[in-house]
Amino acid sequence: MGLSQLVLVSPHSFPDPVATARAAGADDILANARVVGSLAEALEGTVFAAALTARRRELAVPMKWARDAAGDIVSRTSFGDVALVFGNETVGLSNEDVSLCHMPVKIPVSAEYSSLNLGAAVQVLCYELRMAALDPGEPPNLESELATFEQVEGFFSHLDRAITASGFFHPSNSKRLWPRLRRLFGRIQLEKDEINILRGMLTAFEKK
Repeated sequence: MGLSQLVLVSPHSFPDPVATARAAGADDILANARVVGSLAEALEGTVFAAALTARRRELAVPMKWARDAAGDIVSRTSFGDVALVFGNETVGLSNEDVSLCHMPVKIPVSAEYSSLNLGAAVQVLCYELRMAALDPGEPPNLESELATFEQVEGFFSHLDRAITASGFFHPSNSKRLWPRLRRLFGRIQLEKDEINILRGMLTAFEKK
């Protein structure tokens, strides 16, 4: 389907002869795969991430079906690297993993049997992206560059420090606040200039 960058998060075994045997001519993708220790590390440098999940998540950004999401994902490639995030076949993605992504994506399978083999799920989503890429729409009308994953996470860290220091946030009894804040900012695609404005505001508040 034209995708060539593979990032593996803490693989159980890699390199692996079984993976090479199943690659069916895509050995170059395996050979150039990047191995990292966390999803956050895998998402470094990206401007958009879509998380494939089979179930709805409480306090998550609204989910999109794979076909509807494909156009949005492809359009973001005009501004930088985008990521498709898949969990393992046993447990899938955690709520924390999904919270690091901009959009939960679901494949519309039968309700009677909603589980897909990981390879099948990857193929379905890559096919939808391929179809969307063959007929791309207009890119989003943005005034500045999209913020990268690191810039957004830097803002969240700054916000965490500021609201904790102010007394507004108490980690011991405000466990649902952060998922709500991530959902709030996740509903929009933050731009670099907007991140700078928000962090400038936080810095000014901290001085007071």
